[in-house]
Amino acid sequence: MQKKLHIRKGDTVMIIAGDSKGQQGKVLVVEKAKEMAIVEGVNMVSKHTKPNTKNPQGGIIKKEAPVHISNLMIVDGTGKPSRISRKVDAKSKKLVRYSKKTGEVIK
Repeated sequence: MQKKLHIRKGDTVMIIAGDSKGQQGKVLVVEKAKEMAIVEGVNMVSKHTKPNTKNPQGGIIKKEAPVHISNLMIVDGTGKPSRISRKVDAKSKKLVRYSKKTGEVIK
């Protein structure tokens, strides 16, 4: 059984460790099995490609590499990183994520 992750596709996150520390970006892909996420514009790597139909010139392409989930922290409405937790919403009776720092619900 895979554990539930605190990061979802579309979340705005901040990198808290590694070479890209301090950078913010939007999560594009979450790989639950590997506990990795690809964040827009963060952890860029160079990939050397041969010429093909999609890229007839070939050459070096910059693309995002995955970052481990433990190195990411959600950015809440104030623009600062915050830990998150889950609680049952009183109105909708559904489980929602909320910021531990400000207490506001994260969409």
